[in-house]
Amino acid sequence: MKKPKWVVEKEQARKAAASETVWLFGLHAVRDALMNPERQKLHLVVTRNARDKLAEAIEFAGVEAEMVDPRKFSAPIDPGSVHQGAALEVKPLDWGGLAENCIGRENPRVILLDRVTDPHNVGAILRSAEVLGASAVIGTRHHSAPETGALAKTASGALERQPYLRVRNLADAIVELQNMGFLVLGLDGEAEHTIEGALSGGQDRPVALVLGAEGPGLRQKTKETVDQLVKIDAAGGFGSLNVSNAAAIALYASQH
Repeated sequence: MKKPKWVVEKEQARKAAASETVWLFGLHAVRDALMNPERQKLHLVVTRNARDKLAEAIEFAGVEAEMVDPRKFSAPIDPGSVHQGAALEVKPLDWGGLAENCIGRENPRVILLDRVTDPHNVGAILRSAEVLGASAVIGTRHHSAPETGALAKTASGALERQPYLRVRNLADAIVELQNMGFLVLGLDGEAEHTIEGALSGGQDRPVALVLGAEGPGLRQKTKETVDQLVKIDAAGGFGSLNVSNAAAIALYASQH
């Protein structure tokens, strides 16, 4: 009997996910990945200079380093990438599900990203999330930036420490968070209320902040699913702010 199309597609997706690897590059990103016991490391390519700088991390990780000539850097990364003589092939991190990452902290804060595809923006958001103590950053499996070397470099190490979950359906994730007791606020430059206004007297409640891509903003389905649409007060229109800056300001505002 022939398998239904959806079963075949699911099996293919599972196989693709199992074989998926990421090339991280740059001394900082490579060092942090080498020092992360949760990170599965497959292949390290370094110049002599980079190997000397990463010696401690290479020893800690217990990996073999392939030495290459700086003029013939062989790792399969974008030629324009500033690799500083180091590239590491890894498996994507598995952070687990929403509940285990979003519950258990005092006054948890979570960021959800609706079609934010630029790896530099997501990397910067992960960095802000780590600095400002967010429990997790959540994107979608499709139409959001996957783990890439560019994302890791911009995240400046945060990719190894800051949970970055990618869910099948953003609206379902919002509902799941609402069922956990989260107040879910969608950022929209046209909104009447501010983050501070929406949270007046309720700073101790778990809060999730949803941000859309610059330009299109939040999808209609997302707007209909969140508890309330809010804006960043001082911005006088969220559209003028880069999404990574908006995420940092929104996270800060939700904590004070």
